[in-house]
Amino acid sequence: MEGEAFPLATCHFTGTLGLHDGEMASQVVGVPLSLTGRFARFGEQARLGLEVWRAAAKGVELVVEDDRSDPDVLERVLRGLAGRCDLLLGPYSTLLMRRAGRVAAELDLLVWNHGGAGDDVQGAHPGHVVSIPAPASAYAEPFVRRLAEDGERDRLWVVPGKGSFGRQVAAGTERAANERGIPVTVAGPGDALPVGGSWNLLCCGSFEEDVAVIGRAVGPRKVCAVAAGVRAFGEVVGDPYGMYGVGQWFPGGGQGAAVGVSEREFVTAYRERAAGVVPDYVAVQAVAAAVVATHCAALAGSTGRAALWGAATALETTTLLGDFRVDPGSGAQVGHRAALTRWS
Repeated sequence: MEGEAFPLATCHFTGTLGLHDGEMASQVVGVPLSLTGRFARFGEQARLGLEVWRAAAKGVELVVEDDRSDPDVLERVLRGLAGRCDLLLGPYSTLLMRRAGRVAAELDLLVWNHGGAGDDVQGAHPGHVVSIPAPASAYAEPFVRRLAEDGERDRLWVVPGKGSFGRQVAAGTERAANERGIPVTVAGPGDALPVGGSWNLLCCGSFEEDVAVIGRAVGPRKVCAVAAGVRAFGEVVGDPYGMYGVGQWFPGGGQGAAVGVSEREFVTAYRERAAGVVPDYVAVQAVAAAVVATHCAALAGSTGRAALWGAATALETTTLLGDFRVDPGSGAQVGHRAALTRWS
């Protein structure tokens, strides 16, 4: 992919992250992740990213438990972690984070959301969820902007998949395209696509849904997919050359980190653990959540929900993921922006 700056269950970990003098130490960070089930390819990346972060941390214990990609299991795991952890990170996926938000509100906890980009998830529980990633409705903005900059006025077909995440991406795509005079058609998951003429395609379903749509698309001029934002896409699509991917982060795309580990330090350490593989944004956004959570605990001098919420909503900074700033009324991310890459 273009733009790279670098050559290409239950787990308990303890370690020593560069906290500054006066910051809190000996914090237990708990996180439910999908180590098995449909989201396992992403949960494992987040786990490895957090292990790399923890290995460079001071006085931090990391507790990872498998939510099996199942909302009911996720709820049981999260309730268990809440009783023995100082800080709680959320799961991967909008589906699971939706349940995590409800549990956090019920138990009067705060969960740091790294894996749920859905707009409804980010704004559903003010005071209980602080979101790190850009919301789903903003995902397509960089691709639509690229089309406009290239003078494209061909119809953009958008295929969102079955879940609410895709519908929110599609709604944001329509708004962005309409503002730029680009015609849009939003198709259902099984709807027929054009077989001739000049058109562009955006896929925003699950990883598997995006791959299936691209497999049956005939002749779009430009293709963009959420699935193309991770490296596994290149392993399942015959020839991804020229296709665009959107995601929360790509190597070399961010500015310096004002708090926490730098992008270069993290990517170097991750590659050492992953046989040279560069991390996807899934790992980076999980680490950004851990960085912001521990930083806010230090600022607040407490891991209490209200104190953490106050610190987070007053904070404007940068991490290895990029900008961090949340809406003080909802906790939704408003500072970070989705990123665009192109397979080459």
